[in-house]
Amino acid sequence: MGSSKQLLPLGPKPVIRRCLDSVIEAGIADIVVVLGIASDEIEAAISGLTVRTVINGDPASDMAGSARQGIRQVAPASTGVLVCPCDHPLVSSGTIATLVSTHAMHPDCIVIPVYKGKRGHPTLFPRAVIEDLFRAATLRDVIMARAGIVRLVDVDDDGVVLDLDTPEDYERIQGRFS
Repeated sequence: MGSSKQLLPLGPKPVIRRCLDSVIEAGIADIVVVLGIASDEIEAAISGLTVRTVINGDPASDMAGSARQGIRQVAPASTGVLVCPCDHPLVSSGTIATLVSTHAMHPDCIVIPVYKGKRGHPTLFPRAVIEDLFRAATLRDVIMARAGIVRLVDVDDDGVVLDLDTPEDYERIQGRFS
């Protein structure tokens, strides 16, 4: 993208704020935000929110490395961990609430949203399962190793599959706010 995705404006808010607003509106209480580059600017953008931040100091790290940093900070009493990448800024709070309620009914399952047959983000992992990430290379490896406990949840929210990876993606997503 050439700049920090988290700080790109999306309507009146930066992408990171939009993502966190949905998580907060869904009722998630224990929120850990893993920061890398531009951490000072991102912390300023999310000031006032009831979240904790942790820095992933490895600039070559992938999403799994950031998730490992975040997992270490999640309250021990948490039964699940929602891994919510900020490059899916249009996921609704209703979708997140649906994932949480599915986790409550099926606490041993990995819960993944599906829009029109396509898997998306965020993914909700049972606490015991997400700990596998400390022995696996990626979140995808954890999911593949535990394929028997994956629960797919159909949602009417294309935000779960709309990724913000390229300038063209950003233009398309930003068009929703014009």
